[in-house]
Amino acid sequence: MIHLLATGGTIAMQRSGAAGGNVPALDAAGLLALVGELDAEGGIRVEDWERLPAVHRGPAGLWALRQRVAELLGGPEPPAGVVITHGTDTLEELAYLLARTLPPEVPVVLTGAMRTSSDAEWDGPRNLRDAVRVAASPESRGRGAMVVFGGRILDGRDVAKLNAFAPDAFASPHSRQLGAVSEGVVRFAQRAEPQRPLLAPPGLTRSVALVPLQIGDEGVLLELARPHFDGVVIEAFGRGNSPPGILPSVHRWLADRKPVVLATRCAYGEVGGEYAFEGGGGQLLRLGVQPAGPRSAALARLELILCLAAGVPYGGVAP
Repeated sequence: MIHLLATGGTIAMQRSGAAGGNVPALDAAGLLALVGELDAEGGIRVEDWERLPAVHRGPAGLWALRQRVAELLGGPEPPAGVVITHGTDTLEELAYLLARTLPPEVPVVLTGAMRTSSDAEWDGPRNLRDAVRVAASPESRGRGAMVVFGGRILDGRDVAKLNAFAPDAFASPHSRQLGAVSEGVVRFAQRAEPQRPLLAPPGLTRSVALVPLQIGDEGVLLELARPHFDGVVIEAFGRGNSPPGILPSVHRWLADRKPVVLATRCAYGEVGGEYAFEGGGGQLLRLGVQPAGPRSAALARLELILCLAAGVPYGGVAP
């Protein structure tokens, strides 16, 4: 049995002349009626969770969805797999949340669409069929949360939306693609990991700012955020290099014992310590700023929220 959680997103939208664009339209039954038969041994159990654009779901909504998945996995008769249809704008945040906080034995597969059913090139049916196939595959056991999109199978701990409109919008910028679905056949490139450290926060209860730097930045936004947040992720240039004008504010964040994490605005690669000039990535790391590691700035922010809520330092439990 595969449990399908329908939560909205573009895959459930249609074009509205009155609204002037795409709006939520399809409940789970309507979505399945348009997609057609989904081949899954043991059948599909459908739950109409929500019908929202992804950007309408805040921390409380993300956590509630995570808790529902936890209930399914921990129930007396857990499904063979869970499939979640979700909006692509925050698909990576939900995938990361599930991957970092839930046991990986039962696969949880997230998917969506970049086009609506009003479009001739609607990619929803292919993505949903592929997601169900991956969730039902015996080889998916032990892999936890994954994203299946455009034929790619991606690890929920390293997935990013790298294109705002293309059907193959998602990739893994910091690790290898797990596998692919081609002509309905699921193929993994490597075995599942034997174990996976997890975080155990009570919820998304801490506040973390994400501050992108600008040319000539004097730390104004960093300073405005400091009284209102428990920590901050700085989206810097290249290997973590930053205008020296931000340094006084960075010192104040650290003096307040609020963690500062350094990420790069580049889609690929990580910050590093080889630049020692004023404001260089190496200087910031030596001050006590934490490197984001193999994560985008958005996922570094979520990691810091989870670590603060769980009472561990950033990166204290390795992904």
